[in-house]
Amino acid sequence: RDATLGFNASREGGVARAVATHREGEGRGGRQHAGECSLDAGRLVGYAAEGTHSCVKRALDVIGLGSDALRLVPVTEAFTMDITQLQAMVEEDRRCGLTPFLVVGTAGSVNVGSIDDLDALADAAEAHRLWLHVDGAFGATAVLSDEVRPRLKGMERAASLAFDFHKWMHVNYDCGCVLIRDGDAHLSAFSDRAQSLVGGGGGGGKHSPDYLAGNTRGLAANSPWPVDFGLELSRGFRALKVWSHLLEHGTGALGAAITANLRHAEHLAARVDVEPSLTRLAPLSLQIVVFRYEPAGLLGGDGSGVVVDAAALDALNDEIVVELQERGTAVPSTTRIRGRLAIRINLTNHRTRFEDLDLLVDEVCRIGAMLSGRRGWASSPDK
Repeated sequence: RDATLGFNASREGGVARAVATHREGEGRGGRQHAGECSLDAGRLVGYAAEGTHSCVKRALDVIGLGSDALRLVPVTEAFTMDITQLQAMVEEDRRCGLTPFLVVGTAGSVNVGSIDDLDALADAAEAHRLWLHVDGAFGATAVLSDEVRPRLKGMERAASLAFDFHKWMHVNYDCGCVLIRDGDAHLSAFSDRAQSLVGGGGGGGKHSPDYLAGNTRGLAANSPWPVDFGLELSRGFRALKVWSHLLEHGTGALGAAITANLRHAEHLAARVDVEPSLTRLAPLSLQIVVFRYEPAGLLGGDGSGVVVDAAALDALNDEIVVELQERGTAVPSTTRIRGRLAIRINLTNHRTRFEDLDLLVDEVCRIGAMLSGRRGWASSPDK
């Protein structure tokens, strides 16, 4: 298995999908490189679950397919890919004359931390002859946790896997990694320097300029070079900090830190669930908790919880997050869950304490009441 250390999982996921595109092009009778194929010419389409990281769509743009080549598959109530829907979409696209070539599974979705059924997805990929790429930006490293590892079953069957060391592995930003199962496909997608070694050196190749031509001796000897495995010509020594990090802490301590964050997420979810003014918007899967503040003045009078003014509620929660950030209390983000704006808490910090989460909940409720009072929705404290 090949490995490349690069910018981050977003960039490295693009590397993986470029390899998949290249291999599909070769299999259809012609060598196709990034930028040489499009949806109109190659009719290649890929699939990912709704809520998949935006880097997937961006990567298809970068390699020349266009973002409309990505088919978004509906998700289940647990926010995982609906594999039955996936297979129906693939079959329908083939009937329409398109060429499905890629499916992207997720190990820890960016919005809610959900994990696709990777084993079932691998079966579907094999049945439909699709390249299976797994976006494991932060979730893949949870394999170090004894508790999470069984839920990642099937990840080892992927044709490619991208993840970030700078997320749940706590390595300094930035450092991503991509693993490509087929090393020959990886190399041929980005380089033909090896051809320049024939006859003792000389010119470059179609994608390898003359000044990077290889040789059997001297500084240009040895192959492959890092430049042969991706988009970067100049590369920093990112692997050094990963090696030293693992050497210092070991996988056992890193796995324990991941498991500790799971306990933090459970604690936060439990606190949210008992607060009358807070509503959790997704089931807890890993370490992400999404919820929002819902004052009584914006809800249906029958207690049904139906939002009367959705836009105003979204704006209120957005302002709560800004207040938390500007006051230095916490640094949450926002996202949208089934169209509703949510406060998103992603717990991947080994310094997080339970009392930090208690403070967060208390402040969300206090600030929410204050802002609601200003709008005339509910009584509130002055500060």
